[in-house]
Amino acid sequence: MDPTAPTAPGERPPTGGAIEARIAGKAPRVHILTGAVCNNNCIFCMEEDRDGRYVVNSATTDETVRWILGQHDAFEEVCFTSGEPTTNQRLPVWVKMAKEAGARQISMMTNGRALSYDRYARLLLSAGLNKVYVSIHGHTAKLHDGLTRTPGSFEQTVGGIATIARYKRHGVALHTSTVVTKRNLPHLHDIYVFLRERGVDQVVFNVMQANGRANTFFDQLFPTYTEIAAAAEAFLQQASARERQAQAFFVDIPLCTTTRLPDHNRGYVEDYVHFEPPVAVHTDLIPAERLAERRSGPDGGLVAVRRADLDDSARHKRPECAGCRYDRVCEGVWGNYLRRYGWDEFVPVP
Repeated sequence: MDPTAPTAPGERPPTGGAIEARIAGKAPRVHILTGAVCNNNCIFCMEEDRDGRYVVNSATTDETVRWILGQHDAFEEVCFTSGEPTTNQRLPVWVKMAKEAGARQISMMTNGRALSYDRYARLLLSAGLNKVYVSIHGHTAKLHDGLTRTPGSFEQTVGGIATIARYKRHGVALHTSTVVTKRNLPHLHDIYVFLRERGVDQVVFNVMQANGRANTFFDQLFPTYTEIAAAAEAFLQQASARERQAQAFFVDIPLCTTTRLPDHNRGYVEDYVHFEPPVAVHTDLIPAERLAERRSGPDGGLVAVRRADLDDSARHKRPECAGCRYDRVCEGVWGNYLRRYGWDEFVPVP
């Protein structure tokens, strides 16, 4: 039996270590904090402290980027992200610097709106950008713009996707990221078909992280993991009539809730590190006494912040998790989620 083929209702996929092996073998990427501002206003944005983001990301300079790029061999990918990178006028210069430094994968996480302007998109691609992650949260303007709270953003984002799709023949990878909410959960298949028909290589459905605005508007936005997994299973079975192996991936959802999904479609959050000024690092993430060991960058003016620093204190496990086959690669459940929904839906997998 093909381990990646969709299962029939009530049938569990064959056991195996595929997802565990993929997670254990993942290589980190480096994030370069680029956009001090964002031209969308997403209701679920993790970066709720926009003033703080402005200060931190504005501290990224040519010297900062040059030093980070000097470490690129340690990472599988250099990714320009945070805020909206295309609002930074230095982005094309920094992309070119990454190419000249020898980085193999040069990517950007973006809402894609600026890419609807062909001339600007070509500027970034000619500078060396070869992978684009576009955030899009619906297949209609009503759905997407309602979540971004930015009228007209859908039209520009779809235009940006169309622009990058035209240049895929030059080796550019086009991925999308859709944050799963109560509003778009019933439309997974429609969103997937919409994006694949427009040339998207991989459609990633990101389950919300229960921090920032996602915590502020939790009750209005956050479905249970069980509801997401059931909708994902139904969508993938529907998608199998169109494609033998759907290029859709569900990310940041506890693996114990997704055992009915084909292993191929069970994704994971990338491991990454970014660098920021020491004054911006909260001591609840990295204790003050440990900041010195994380010092790096030009003249020790930066601190390495890993994704685990941001997540570990906010995620939890219970003793029963130790008996689960996924315990070694599972990152736990958001504390804010547990306070609303409890532990009942999380059953350890033998």
